[in-house]
Amino acid sequence: MYLVIDIGGTFIKYGLMDTEGNLHCKNKKRTTTENLIAFKNILYEIVEAHDLTNIKGIALSCPGTIDVNTGMIYYGGSYPFLHKVNLACDLQEKYGKKVTIENDGKCAALAELWQGSLKEVNDAVVLILGSGVGGGIILNRQLHRGINLSAGELSYVMSNIDIATKKGRFVGNDCSAVKMVKHIAEIKQLDDLTDGVAVFDYINSGDKEANEIFDEYCLYIAAQIMNLQYILDPELFSIGGGISSQPILHERIHWAMEQLRKENPFHVAKPVVVPCKFLSDANLYGALYQFLKGMKKGGEIVYE
Repeated sequence: MYLVIDIGGTFIKYGLMDTEGNLHCKNKKRTTTENLIAFKNILYEIVEAHDLTNIKGIALSCPGTIDVNTGMIYYGGSYPFLHKVNLACDLQEKYGKKVTIENDGKCAALAELWQGSLKEVNDAVVLILGSGVGGGIILNRQLHRGINLSAGELSYVMSNIDIATKKGRFVGNDCSAVKMVKHIAEIKQLDDLTDGVAVFDYINSGDKEANEIFDEYCLYIAAQIMNLQYILDPELFSIGGGISSQPILHERIHWAMEQLRKENPFHVAKPVVVPCKFLSDANLYGALYQFLKGMKKGGEIVYE
């Protein structure tokens, strides 16, 4: 068995998986963004709650820019104190188990490559819609990381700039699912501004105000899909993230692409867009796949 851990913004999810990708059990523990010591203690509690004699290794999914060869984390997303921290090395030394680590968005892409929507695909883009837009680029069935390890981080792409101020408009803001849900929740005066279920109840019921905001959101996503089709020309786009479980998201993205083609007749690209297979467990599967890839190569990762 392998202990697989997904470090999220609110919870750390974890489970035991075998080499075939069967998830035998899973759980979650509320995390903290307070400081590194408190964060590590929660991680240690999770590891030590398991019988380590039966654990062959530990696979981590983590926010931030990750150097998978050294285990080093840069920036850390919701955990700025993880910048230049080597969690993999720390856990490996503490528990005597092989540890691998990968970026959370790229884990989601690897999950789809391994056992999801990309099993029969050579080149693809996985977009994970959350607080921003993460994911991964698959070229020739390999995850493309780029020289600075930031390939696939669509949040940092500028969709427009103000010529006078030189300030950019970023995809991570325009295509933020969290921001879209909050906007609709505010308009509908919901008590909980993060209640995605209530927001999609309004969208699915045909509420005019909710759908105007949602349509705008889907048009922004469709525009970036069209852009990426011209840049990378992949066979497939796979859309994930919490809101991807809503069928209307995929219906409306296809509608938005048709609208862009209709109003911009020079467009010849026709991206193929499908939902991701894995939803909330995607990062667990991808983290394990990253671990197993290292094992298959036969080399032990030794973190400096």
